[in-house]
Amino acid sequence: MENPLLRKLERFTKLSADDREALDRLASQRIRRRRHREDMIHEGDKPDHVNPILEGWACRYKMLADGRRQILAFLVPGDLCDLHVYILREMDHSIGTITPVKHAEITLEDFDRAIDGRHRVMQALWWDTLVTAAVQREWTTDIGQRSAIERIAHLLLELFYRLESVGLTNGNACELPLTQAEIAEAMGMTPVHANRVLQELRGMGVIELSSKRLVIPDRAALGRIAHFNPNYLHLQRDGSHLDAND
Repeated sequence: MENPLLRKLERFTKLSADDREALDRLASQRIRRRRHREDMIHEGDKPDHVNPILEGWACRYKMLADGRRQILAFLVPGDLCDLHVYILREMDHSIGTITPVKHAEITLEDFDRAIDGRHRVMQALWWDTLVTAAVQREWTTDIGQRSAIERIAHLLLELFYRLESVGLTNGNACELPLTQAEIAEAMGMTPVHANRVLQELRGMGVIELSSKRLVIPDRAALGRIAHFNPNYLHLQRDGSHLDAND
């Protein structure tokens, strides 16, 4: 499959052939494969690489002293595990896999060398950083204001749109390898409560969920439940004025 990072960044602007080649080289220099439920980096570690996800799902999370976990974000193909995190002295959260994951491991020096002078790429990467922050704001709104059914409906739609943007949907269906416990850890509820909400959404006919596959028969209907506005994902080619000619 085409480099999912390229697919994602080209939702912002059309890159030149040279830009695309540079990003492809970056994503193929050092490939790492991680097992299911393996930490890619721990809280307290010194971050020293940029890690684009090429295949599989991961998450950002925080652990409390008593063992409770809060999932802060889901990472899907095309996502960068904290583009500028190497600026920090140490990680303030962990990143762990949800499925087996294939990712690139890019040194700061290689990354800076590859994007030096590439205006479109730099703008697209800033766009990606701003979208990541917008998603975090939306999750804060979920926890603070949306009801349980609105939260989960919103999460499912968000994930579908994000997967669609990198070519990982099939019509109105996509893979969804999350357990009910992982959905609960992200949405601030118990697994039992998350199960009840998913059953309610199934009963309403707005989702089908089985064998790690999600089907959304009517996005508009699910969106009305979630009070969903996809504007925070900024998928309307905001950088089209920067499009390359080749």
